Amino acid sequence: MANKRDLKKVIRAVCGDIASECILARHFVPDIDSEKMMAIVLEVADLQCNTLENVSFSFDKSERSFDNAHLYHEERRKYFKKGYGKLRADFDAAVVAIVNKMNAALPEKQKELNKSK
Repeated sequence: MANKRDLKKVIRAVCGDIASECILARHFVPDIDSEKMMAIVLEVADLQCNTLENVSFSFDKSERSFDNAHLYHEERRKYFKKGYGKLRADFDAAVVAIVNKMNAALPEKQKELNKSK
């Protein structure tokens, strides 16, 4: 990601797409469990809020804590790489779990139709 603003836009877009798929499926797939789909939409909203809150974090050390500026910048870079890597891994895992719940909410008839396409 180029910056936090772009990362936040991607998070909002992914969560919005998932929520819209749930709402569309709720309205257009016969015999779908509407309550489960609405619960999933709420879970997506919660995921979005929590992930956006965790996008902003700071390096807890100052440049004076290191022998030179190069070491400071190197450690700072490692810290943010690790932090954003964990943020992405947690977000990806939550998205996979949500998609699995979406698939579980589909009726068997629709699952068979989806497999045949």
